[in-house]
Amino acid sequence: MPGLFALIGLLAAWIIPPDAVFAADADRRLNIILILGDDLGFSDMGSFGGEITTPSLDALANDGVRFTNFYTHATCSPTRSMLLSGVDTHLNGLGNMDEYTAPNQRGVPGYEGHLNNRIVTLPQLLRDAGYHTYMVGKWHLGKEPDQIPAARGFERDFSLLDGAGSYWDMKSFTAANPRSTFTEDGRYLTKLPKDYYATKTYTDKLIGFIDANRGSGKPFFAYVSHQAPHDPFHLPREWRNRHVGAYDQGWDAVRQERLQRQIDLGIMPPGTELAERMWFIPDPIVLAPASRAMLGKKMELYAGMMENLDHHVGRLVDHLKKIGEYDNTIFIVFGDNGAEGTDLFEMIAGSPGSRDFLFGAINWSQTHPNAWGDPGSYVGYGPMWAQVSMTPFSQYKGWTGEGGIRNALIVSGPNVKRPKGSINTAGIMHVADLMPTLLEVAGARYPKTHEGRELPPLLGKSWNRMLAGQAESPRTAKDYLAWEIFGNRAVRQGDWKIRWEHKPLGKGEWELFNLKTDPAERQDLAAERPDKLKTLLARWDHYVKANNVILPRRNIFETLEDQLPPRVPDDAGYPPLIYQRQFEPPKDMLAEPKPKP
Repeated sequence: MPGLFALIGLLAAWIIPPDAVFAADADRRLNIILILGDDLGFSDMGSFGGEITTPSLDALANDGVRFTNFYTHATCSPTRSMLLSGVDTHLNGLGNMDEYTAPNQRGVPGYEGHLNNRIVTLPQLLRDAGYHTYMVGKWHLGKEPDQIPAARGFERDFSLLDGAGSYWDMKSFTAANPRSTFTEDGRYLTKLPKDYYATKTYTDKLIGFIDANRGSGKPFFAYVSHQAPHDPFHLPREWRNRHVGAYDQGWDAVRQERLQRQIDLGIMPPGTELAERMWFIPDPIVLAPASRAMLGKKMELYAGMMENLDHHVGRLVDHLKKIGEYDNTIFIVFGDNGAEGTDLFEMIAGSPGSRDFLFGAINWSQTHPNAWGDPGSYVGYGPMWAQVSMTPFSQYKGWTGEGGIRNALIVSGPNVKRPKGSINTAGIMHVADLMPTLLEVAGARYPKTHEGRELPPLLGKSWNRMLAGQAESPRTAKDYLAWEIFGNRAVRQGDWKIRWEHKPLGKGEWELFNLKTDPAERQDLAAERPDKLKTLLARWDHYVKANNVILPRRNIFETLEDQLPPRVPDDAGYPPLIYQRQFEPPKDMLAEPKPKP
């Protein structure tokens, strides 16, 4: 394998031409800002069909290009590992999430649960190329001193090292790990700043980092890894009531409205169908008004989280305009995986009588709806609204349906030569593409070795010819993408995709879909097209061998089939019983009972 790495590294050096499409200007090189939304859904931004008001993010979309075939991984730390390394998860240390490493994966290189030392990071290479490198927000790639942002290439940082936590304080979720861990510039924090609120503080810190180095003559790379809109839905009171009653109509109606807007915008083609409503989610029209209002309130909070996030993105953009850096900055915006449809708090807290259930009852006890959003409250929005966030796709975070791995992407800045506000639906793109793309922007190269170690091959392809309008996709018809997490897996090549997922969301066998005609993955074509299935299975075998994929012996979904009701089809209007209305006979046939004879 080391010999293969050396050969691929040598080829990569040949492939990148000296006069790369966007080789940086020696006098004023481009700044790079990468904005990552945590669990941000494909359709949540207004520019991707959402009814949520996101003017700042939409302005970036209108000033740049939207991409509709962009892929991340199905969960957060694997996505972040590829973003920062450009290398497949099974090689870079996140072959599984640290929290769920299977017994047969422990101790295996590539499954360390943190970014391992066999890779070099994007900020390390950009720093070596003369960039200031800043990070704010969630890290989730290791907590030890040699694993934190300062050790992996960031010159300045203010980081939450955990995967989630309170937005108001250092409170975490379990009795064994009761406090979230933060770092600032490589030091572990003993307390948070006064008036801390995650999204606001991250933005304030980044603006401070940028201002502190103004006049240095160096460009900057900023990784803005927001915690929002990941649950718990914590947000200031003034942001909680902007959509009162707006979601009482239920998830089906909102999904249909979003899809129509996507078709009108050109995000999805005419004739696109919605993915089936998952069989365990009720039709909202059969719910009592109070139940619908209570569930709708959770989506109101999520919408408020999104709008608050958009507000702080706007603060950052306004500041860059004020100091004259906006026109010299590339913006890249996307979510790290599909929207969250699992009840994380229930999963973490466990059963009544357990240690963590008691911890949750004591420390996360603000359960009154009027306190939702306050410190000590924990609200997520459930699978019904996660499906809305992922309109029109199937499934959500953790799964390899399109709703788990496909994300909205915005790219704007001086290197984008495509028409402003345009939409690219042809380019098949991947989060690992960021490493070669941004190195090229910076005029840097991916080395064969780093600190004496031979580096693994880059997974990604540069976007720069596509951003310049010289190509429609960074990939050819022969290129393929592949995923594996928790044993769920998928391969995409061209318009075709296979996926294997655990029951009951999957079938426990390979399924085949044509994403061009069926982006919602409603029609399994495996039986009709065994030739295509065979071709893609060969790609899967190649991926497993090239990346040392070890399927987990245990996984997070191993009891799910016992928890959910038996799977049934989603046939609109079935059973008719629950949709039948009161019969109204013809008025001219109405009569009173006849008197007794």
